[in-house]
Amino acid sequence: MELFFKTRLLKSFFFSTTLILIIIGCKEQNKVADINIEPSLKNGFKKEFLIGSAVNDNLILEKDSLGAQLVKREYNSITPENSMKWMYMEPKKGTFNFEMADLYVDFSSKNNLVFIGHNLVWHSQLADWVSEIDSKKELSESLKNHIQTIASRYRGKIHGWDVVNEALNEDGTLRNSLFLEKLGPNYIMNSFKWAQESDPNVELYYNDYNMTNPEKRAGAIKLVQMLQENGAKIDGIGMQGHWSLEEPSLEEIEESIIDYSKLGIQVMITELDITALPNPWDLQGAEVNQNFEGSEFMNPYPTQLPDSISKKLAKRYHDIFQIFKKHKDKIGRVTFWGVNDGQSWLNNWPIRNRTNYPLLFDKQYKPKAAYYSVLKVANDSLN
Repeated sequence: MELFFKTRLLKSFFFSTTLILIIIGCKEQNKVADINIEPSLKNGFKKEFLIGSAVNDNLILEKDSLGAQLVKREYNSITPENSMKWMYMEPKKGTFNFEMADLYVDFSSKNNLVFIGHNLVWHSQLADWVSEIDSKKELSESLKNHIQTIASRYRGKIHGWDVVNEALNEDGTLRNSLFLEKLGPNYIMNSFKWAQESDPNVELYYNDYNMTNPEKRAGAIKLVQMLQENGAKIDGIGMQGHWSLEEPSLEEIEESIIDYSKLGIQVMITELDITALPNPWDLQGAEVNQNFEGSEFMNPYPTQLPDSISKKLAKRYHDIFQIFKKHKDKIGRVTFWGVNDGQSWLNNWPIRNRTNYPLLFDKQYKPKAAYYSVLKVANDSLN
């Protein structure tokens, strides 16, 4: 009997020891797997939200091979910076140019990137023929055909559309674009409905800048509520992040995210870049025009960004991404507006021929201090 119990105890001991070793081994394997995951923005924020970049034709054609490699490594979403705007997609009435747009969609599919179409309706970068239309009926038919032809072509191939872009004034009223002037305010609702009819499963967004400003925020909320009350599908609102080192305040950013999410839709942080340069409207009495072109005061860092400003930029990105991470349940995507500093539109706006530093990678595609500050947020736990 004693031998029997000793044998059972021995078997139990070996079984327990083996089980413990298996569990420890599994944990160690998981640790190794975690260690082997390449540090990147997409891996860092994979549990929070999509993270993407606007891209251009050279990158899609892989003429910019370094840019293509960077995008594949760091991001899980892309948006065309310009090539799907009206002037390129339908340069002549009823004549569509899909060649470049097809390549964008193919690139995203091949590289497992979530694709966001930008944009279907915008008052800017229109083809010349659109502004020459006098008839309300003709303009409405042209708008419907433009939306439905493009949205139908990419049905089931892309994740979301910026349907209407920048339709609000700073006071929250509707911008007096040619669409509002000739079609009335219903053009916005109709645009969303036409997009939904063409691709019922694609996500649909309204996208605009200065969306943290209280008056404009109130106008955007009213616009979304109008769409919802009239049965138009809207899945998210795009808060363009064309921000500066000081403005908007962190409180305004956070309040805006919370207020938009109360509408029952996703918040997208779109077109994110943080200018390191002074802007004309920061000067009392200044107008946004070309009078400052060539001014050393308005282009203070033509060769490199001083360490003091680099640190300030890094802290600004860190603080903003802390807010994004805090509200990960409300945010669906964060998209930077460009791949590196050298390609940023801010080098030529609002003043041409300046050297700006608004992104996470410099013009040699090297990660900046701002990049590492964002990765730090990804790795930190928020308590």
